[in-house]
Amino acid sequence: MAKQIHFNKASEMPDVSTSLGDMDWNKTGAWRTQRPFYEDKTPPCSVACPVGNDIAGFIQKIAQGDVEGAWNLVKEENPFPGVCGRVCFHPCESKCNRGRYDEPISIHGLERFVSDFASSLGRKIKKGSGARKEKVAVIGSGPAGLSCAYHLTRLHYEVTVFESSSFTGGMLRIGIPSYRLPKEVLDREISEIETLGVEIRTGIPLGEDLGLDDLRDYQAVFIATGAHRSRGLHIPGEKGRAVLSGLDLLRQINLGKHVRLGDKIAIIGGGNTAIDVARSVIRLGKRATLLYRRSREEMPAFEDEVMEALEEGVKIRYLVNPIRIGQIDGLKRLECLRMELGEKDESGRRRPVPIAGSNFFIEADSVVIAAGEEIEVSFLPRGMERRDGLVLTERDGSTGVKGIFAGGDLTSSQRTVAHAIGSGKKAALAIDCYLRGKDSEEAIRQILIGEGPAISIFRYLHPDERPRSPHVVTFEELNMDYFEPSKRRREPRNPIKKRIRGFGEVTSTFPEGIALEEAERCFSCGRCNECENCYVFCPDASILKREGIFSRQVDYDFCKGCGICFFECPRGAISLQEEAR
Repeated sequence: MAKQIHFNKASEMPDVSTSLGDMDWNKTGAWRTQRPFYEDKTPPCSVACPVGNDIAGFIQKIAQGDVEGAWNLVKEENPFPGVCGRVCFHPCESKCNRGRYDEPISIHGLERFVSDFASSLGRKIKKGSGARKEKVAVIGSGPAGLSCAYHLTRLHYEVTVFESSSFTGGMLRIGIPSYRLPKEVLDREISEIETLGVEIRTGIPLGEDLGLDDLRDYQAVFIATGAHRSRGLHIPGEKGRAVLSGLDLLRQINLGKHVRLGDKIAIIGGGNTAIDVARSVIRLGKRATLLYRRSREEMPAFEDEVMEALEEGVKIRYLVNPIRIGQIDGLKRLECLRMELGEKDESGRRRPVPIAGSNFFIEADSVVIAAGEEIEVSFLPRGMERRDGLVLTERDGSTGVKGIFAGGDLTSSQRTVAHAIGSGKKAALAIDCYLRGKDSEEAIRQILIGEGPAISIFRYLHPDERPRSPHVVTFEELNMDYFEPSKRRREPRNPIKKRIRGFGEVTSTFPEGIALEEAERCFSCGRCNECENCYVFCPDASILKREGIFSRQVDYDFCKGCGICFFECPRGAISLQEEAR
């Protein structure tokens, strides 16, 4: 018991009733029936991210003014933040809890800001010390191949990338127009990968100048050759003159080659390639009409891209299916059928059904077929199983051939940059496990981000640092009393007339002040951001400020388990469990 206090005269007494002793002797924690504790939970945005970014973590660092720390956190998982900040379809934003309150966080805009800010300061990823004796070959320098090479190098392997073209980047360079992805941004991030020690050899195609026998000095091989072959329509006339494939046209434009086109261009397809072609030919001063056999709701192209295409003057005709391409005096004459939508097919979209007798004609100077892409399989080694036009792999990317892994568009129908980067990272982890004699399935299971498709390489390298609960924080678990509605910040966009005059980038990076404001909108779901609500509201003064993984800790000698900290935490970063008996 604390020492008793005596007053010798009235003047020694305080003006008001106050305690001059302490209650350290009264260990009220003995009364506790439930125990609060801090834990990092999983934000829904991270679950939805195919790359596996620590989204709440890097945004929190921006809000704290530590942009360089945010960049380091992003680069742990993703070698291409500048690319993803521009061309990713950002599924993370569709799952953002803030979207249930007002508008989701501009996650892709903040990722782009972090990358461009770090570049303006000349920041580079540092090469780690140490080296392993094993060597790994990567076939293909697209996002999957370079992601795999990046992470393998940071795991201390010697990596050589073999690229069939004379340039690096794969579809990032030839398939995405520069108004979406400037080539200097791509070059910058590829250069950072090379600076780490990755060797890239161009002009060496697999199957012609390079066979598996030539790779005997490498202990593992990752094949990520992409899907570069345009899918045909199998209709009469598609092999005629002035009928181009979408990928070939984009390749010529992106490589700065002169393209001969008429004035009126008909583009067949409804995916991102079709939209990129349409917006590109508009910039060449042509008129673009896109023909799609389903409705707007079924279009696989990203909604933002479709909206911008319409703003720029692209015409889209829905429920139209070309069945023949003819030619009269150099003019293309497309015979088409009108379509209606039937029941859903295996893709989950309503199946287009021809309307009998609805034939009509569309005239165009040039026709571009952009109906999807396929993989080239003739050069693949024996033993690699294929099904439905894809190479079959295990979850870790391993194939039926020992020591050979595959990923990217070669193995997935989800042909996005983000999915390719994620598959390359997962393959790097699997190759590391293979060369070390470890179980890659077990390693992946331990570092999955919730039930999502991606893994955290940071958690693989640092399993004991800031452990994360797989529990995904829902909107209902957040305390909305501590948030006020605020509008999502929009990246500045050039006026439409300026956009269509050339291939300059359409959008601009957030200014630093706007990025800070947008970062502060983040709920930081399931992650303590030191708001001190728990410290202020605890009736037992049992919240301690400490240095370390968690800056707030509970003093269980005094915590009665009242749960006030749990209920007042805005972010769901405190959990309650029944006290063990």
